[in-house]
Amino acid sequence: MGEGGHGHGNKAVIAALCSNLAIAAAKFVGFVLTHSASLLAESVHSFADTGNQALLLLGGRRAKKEATPEHPFGYGRERYFWAFVVALVLFSMGAMFAIYEGIEKILHPHHIQDPKYAFGILGFAILAEGFSFRTAIKETRAAKADDSSYRQFIKNAKVPELPVVLLEDFAALCGLALALAALITAVVTDDAVWDGYGTLSIGVLLGIVAVVLAWEMKSLLIGEAASVKQQEAIRAAIEIEPGVLQLIHMRTEHLGPDELLVAAKVEFDHRMTLPEVAEAVNRVERNVRANVPSARVMYIEPDVARDKRGTPVVPEHGPEDEVPAELKARLEAQRLAAERPRLPPAR
Repeated sequence: MGEGGHGHGNKAVIAALCSNLAIAAAKFVGFVLTHSASLLAESVHSFADTGNQALLLLGGRRAKKEATPEHPFGYGRERYFWAFVVALVLFSMGAMFAIYEGIEKILHPHHIQDPKYAFGILGFAILAEGFSFRTAIKETRAAKADDSSYRQFIKNAKVPELPVVLLEDFAALCGLALALAALITAVVTDDAVWDGYGTLSIGVLLGIVAVVLAWEMKSLLIGEAASVKQQEAIRAAIEIEPGVLQLIHMRTEHLGPDELLVAAKVEFDHRMTLPEVAEAVNRVERNVRANVPSARVMYIEPDVARDKRGTPVVPEHGPEDEVPAELKARLEAQRLAAERPRLPPAR
């Protein structure tokens, strides 16, 4: 996925919100004047999109809350949650209403009045939606990898706002094209049933987009790993430390679009003392954050590779070496304390 920041997503969301609010009002006026079911469906779609963008902005705001004892890793996943809610809203409010309205108008067609108003409003909506879509495309280009397609970006992006706005705007433009085609066909044939078919097509389109978005947001909510590029950068930052013998294994997970959890087992030079290992761990963490700034939470566990566990790992503490008397006495005291029978509690 692209590594776009929150700023890119916010700009696209605000542009989409302003466009959709103006478009929704214009479409609803058009429905009142013409009684076109396609315009009503598109009006509900745009009002739903406006609410969706408000939810995305709400998620971005709530994600900035400081970590608490109850949520020690912060609230970064709020952005994923509200993006998932947006997908549900898009399906329930937009798709289901349009499908219902389309079937109703196919069964009981209504004559379209003053179609010239509908054509004018649809033309305005296409221009406004095109501006919003252009903004989303521009922001997506800044966030995605140069060699990746938009399909790959939607599948791999860790920033939820851009895929949501990109797909919403694309669906809106397609929906407007369907509404325009249905209106033209209904006027030319003088058969209002085509308006119902256009509305039904819009509902099916919104349903498909909603399912795609819900699937992608669900994956982010469950927890996705860092991108391959980020994992390679983290691995390189760990292995470049002189005291590191090898990276045994590593796990990564996005706590939010800009927050990455890194957990790794690392084998350090066996001759290093505990303070030296601790300092090496600190250097590893600094190296990783220099390469991948989003790696904000890290747990580096010193360990020994499985194939070396059967041999002494510290030469000066091998089996032939004498255990210090003080340590031997402490271990013996602990053993005796563990073997001493415990008296039952007094009643």
